Amino acid sequence: MTAKASDEGRGLLYRLYSSRLKRVLTPETVPNHVAMMIDGNRRWARQAGYTTVAHGHRAGAAKMHEFLRWCDDLGIRVVSLYLLSNDNLRKRDSQELSDLIEIIAELADELSREPGWRVQHVGRSDGLPPDLARVLKTAEERTAHNTGLHVNLAVGYGGRGEIVDAVRSIIAQHQVGGGSLEDLAASLTPEQIGEHLYTGGQPDPDLVIRTSGEQRLSDFLLWQSAHSEFYFVEALGPDLREVDFLRAIRDYATRDRRYGG
Repeated sequence: MTAKASDEGRGLLYRLYSSRLKRVLTPETVPNHVAMMIDGNRRWARQAGYTTVAHGHRAGAAKMHEFLRWCDDLGIRVVSLYLLSNDNLRKRDSQELSDLIEIIAELADELSREPGWRVQHVGRSDGLPPDLARVLKTAEERTAHNTGLHVNLAVGYGGRGEIVDAVRSIIAQHQVGGGSLEDLAASLTPEQIGEHLYTGGQPDPDLVIRTSGEQRLSDFLLWQSAHSEFYFVEALGPDLREVDFLRAIRDYATRDRRYGG
């Protein structure tokens, strides 16, 4: 068998397996909200022999666009992508960070031009470069009235900071109404905090996926993921395949969600 014939055979088997996985999934078993932690871009670039990790970040961004299409095809309504943390803003070297910011801006603009998709920035804008903050704001405004796939872009994001911002917002709102801190302390509820998070009004993620084999949350959606299911993929971010994604969804569909029980 020639190499070409072998590749075609593997391609056929891959498509058949993907179709089989899709057939066992029903609208009732598909998660409503999926959060994705794209990881391994830097390792992918180094293993591929690139001189800069920007190639890995660009490949990872392209994969995330593809990942969103997979989610949309399955009927998933909300997807949150962890693209740039507050820690990344402080710790990455200046050239890598500059490249990453440019790549994220390009991705946000591309996603905002997908028919029907709604893009929302999740994170703080005040610590971002002005050009990136402007692109994210434009993407939100361009898609504000769309009702299709809701895409949260976590950029300049930190879960602990989000909770702090939510509490500050609640206090400020309460003070405007003339209430005392004692009254607020007595009436504060988890639901109230949830309403003031960056994702207020959205369902919490049912499933959190992380690539590259790492098994940690890295300050992502700390409050919202309290009852989420987790799935860890060995593949590096740019190497993620649709079958890897479908296996994650199939695995989620078979779990008995206990919500803390």
